[in-house]
Amino acid sequence: MGTIWAASEIVLGSFLHNLKIPFSGNILTGIGIIILISISYIWTEKGLIWRAGLICAIMKTMSPSAVIFGPMIAIFSEAVLLELSLRLFGKTWFGFIIGAMLAMSWNLAQKIINLIIFYGSNIVEIYTSLLKLAQKQINIQFDIVWFPIIVLLVAYAILGIISAIIGIRVGRKILKEPKAYQPQNFSSNVSQHQQKSKIDFNYSITWLFVNIGLIIIALVLLNFTSVLVWSLSIIGIVGLWAFRYKRALRKLSKPKFWIFFVLLTMITAFVFAKIQSNTLEYGLMIGIQMNFRAVIIIVGFSILGTELYNPKIQQFFLKTYFKQLPLALELSFESLPSMIANIPDFKTIVKNPVSIIHQVISQAEFRLDEIKMKNASNQKAIIITGGIGQGKTSFLTQIISDLNQRKIKVGGILCPAIHENSIRIGYNLVDLKTNENIVLSRTSGDESMINVGKYYFRNEGLEFGKKILATENISDSEVIVIDEIGFFELNNQGWASSLTDILLNTNKPIIIIVRENLIEKVITHWSMVSPLIIDINKYDLHTAVSEILKFINFTKKL
Repeated sequence: MGTIWAASEIVLGSFLHNLKIPFSGNILTGIGIIILISISYIWTEKGLIWRAGLICAIMKTMSPSAVIFGPMIAIFSEAVLLELSLRLFGKTWFGFIIGAMLAMSWNLAQKIINLIIFYGSNIVEIYTSLLKLAQKQINIQFDIVWFPIIVLLVAYAILGIISAIIGIRVGRKILKEPKAYQPQNFSSNVSQHQQKSKIDFNYSITWLFVNIGLIIIALVLLNFTSVLVWSLSIIGIVGLWAFRYKRALRKLSKPKFWIFFVLLTMITAFVFAKIQSNTLEYGLMIGIQMNFRAVIIIVGFSILGTELYNPKIQQFFLKTYFKQLPLALELSFESLPSMIANIPDFKTIVKNPVSIIHQVISQAEFRLDEIKMKNASNQKAIIITGGIGQGKTSFLTQIISDLNQRKIKVGGILCPAIHENSIRIGYNLVDLKTNENIVLSRTSGDESMINVGKYYFRNEGLEFGKKILATENISDSEVIVIDEIGFFELNNQGWASSLTDILLNTNKPIIIIVRENLIEKVITHWSMVSPLIIDINKYDLHTAVSEILKFINFTKKL
């Protein structure tokens, strides 16, 4: 959940930020709310939402940006508020909507808190003074100080309600419809990239505490000493940070900061000189003091964030309640590239948000199955292999006949080739328990059918096969057969989900047909442990059956 949320933050966040789209933060929060609510329909564990928020917050802040605390606090707070609402009101319409409203409204609360932290209480005086001046100039009879905030709060709440409704719709859609995974292949590893980007820095616990002390000292000097003392001290502290931390002055190098610096100073001078009956010099000094405070907070928090990447601090978490956090992050970073690649462009999302988000979220279940598969200890697979058209299905049919004669119950599916005038025109599907036969694929078809190579697969054939391979339908079988596992399944279609369920949820041996050039890919994809591989070009029927019986007995003893 955290990885999907982080992927949307990284991809769509960059898109919205670069285009300077208004309320981009609210759009990203809305997507996060939709993800959390919709997945809570399929994964119901308590505490899952706030933990997903923690994962997303950490992944978001491990970007090249020097800003760490703002995004981390925002994402984590939103998840906690949603979790709190669901704890109080349950996973109901009311609970989801209240939680979404609270999570979305946190954006406004944090912006106000940030301004007060950065610029001190003077920013509140400037705000109230300007609004009172406006109230007087346009002759409004009621107090409008809170009016803009209330209007924004209502707007944020409405966005939260919309996000909750979409999340509920997506969640219900996931429960009704099967997973629809569309995989991508990647050679990059985000986790390794992040580790590499930080490996050259000389972390120091001492510097971490020194920096905390310098921030406190700077703020104390700012409030209790003369302008000469605090200005020179802060310039010296920032210079020291710039020497040790290359990223420390990145924010200060942007023109936007200096435009705001000048604008805030001029507004402050105007407010204190004209409205509060002080001198222009006094107002200018207050404005400069507020900006110096902002410099200390912005740069100080950036360098603290840098030191918090210290591996010793990460090791500390291994000894606490968060001991699972490093492993969770490792798995999350491994999943991140595929999650990012499967997020479509913003235009596609706007056109059909429910279906797109449903598609992306469905991948999470496949990823979870893959992780479980890597940790499963009872996997047992027999692979029948050979080249194209060498008779793998015929060889397997003879093996099944031999097993049946030994009173071993075999269930599953066979897919014999169908020929017309000695030309292969497709495949049928046979239920090994009932011998029921149905068309699976043909070389002719239309655009509504799934096309793999030259074959068009019939939906009724695929659904019939999945029904046969459902765990409840093979519960009385001693050996399960799937003919075959190929490119279709490696793209998580066809019998892929059926094979995954069988390997995870049963203790039965399974025989699958795999082309010889795909064996390694299949073994890796399903994390098979020491499968028995029978090459039809190297084994005769008697030897193959003997090896299979030996293998079945071994797995039964386990």
